Amino acid sequence: MSGVMKRMGMIFRAKANKALDKAEDPRETLDYSYQRQLELLQKVRRGVADVATSRKRLELQLQQLQQQSSKLEDQGRKALSLGREDLAREALSRKGALQGQVQDLQGQYQQLQEEEEKLTLAAQRLQAKVDAFRTKKETIKATYTAAQAQTKIGEAFSGISEEMGDVGLAIQRAEDKTAQLQARAGAIDELMASGALDDPSGMQKDDLAAELDRVAGGNDVELELERMKAELAGGPAPQALEQGKGEGSTGSSVDSPNQAQQGDGGSHPSGGPRFNKGE
Repeated sequence: MSGVMKRMGMIFRAKANKALDKAEDPRETLDYSYQRQLELLQKVRRGVADVATSRKRLELQLQQLQQQSSKLEDQGRKALSLGREDLAREALSRKGALQGQVQDLQGQYQQLQEEEEKLTLAAQRLQAKVDAFRTKKETIKATYTAAQAQTKIGEAFSGISEEMGDVGLAIQRAEDKTAQLQARAGAIDELMASGALDDPSGMQKDDLAAELDRVAGGNDVELELERMKAELAGGPAPQALEQGKGEGSTGSSVDSPNQAQQGDGGSHPSGGPRFNKGE
């Protein structure tokens, strides 16, 4: 069980590391590091300011103690001039106590001064490092951005980028679907032409009906052509001839073309007057 848990933990860490590595942007990492260095530099500067403040406070205290010591010395000298040796001794005793405090404060002042100098030097060195890191950071960021742009351009030209790959797949799918539809349409046309598929609308005819319609249409054209020729030649139309034949069979007579011409006053079959050659 422990082996399975260790393996699961390793797989999880590996996948998390891969995801983090993919999501990591070196430019953001550099900016974060630079921000942290600025914060550290700010802390060092605050430390220098605090030490300088403490040193200045000790300096003011030393000045006050020295002023008091000088005042006690003047009082002791004045007491001796007045013949008050006891007062002079008291003033000198107080002056001696102040001198001990002055010496202690001077030692502390010396330490603070040395620490201030060290912190100031460290702040200057850190400032120089931060400035150098800033310059290097901007250079690396510019180089990384240029390399990233070149990589994207190269991938776009070569067609291996994710975006271009998706476009290529979409084009391929569209071409495959178009070819499939064209093949299906061609197959349906062939099946309809061969009669393998019935027309649900009832508008499609089989080969025999189509041929009969074509022949009947051709006969109608021939009859119409014969009628037009007969009219131009002065004879009866084919339909009139057919009607005459039908009436002859029933016992009725039909006038000849000459009688028809004489009966209508010599008019032309087409309705115009008829003229002799002599006219």
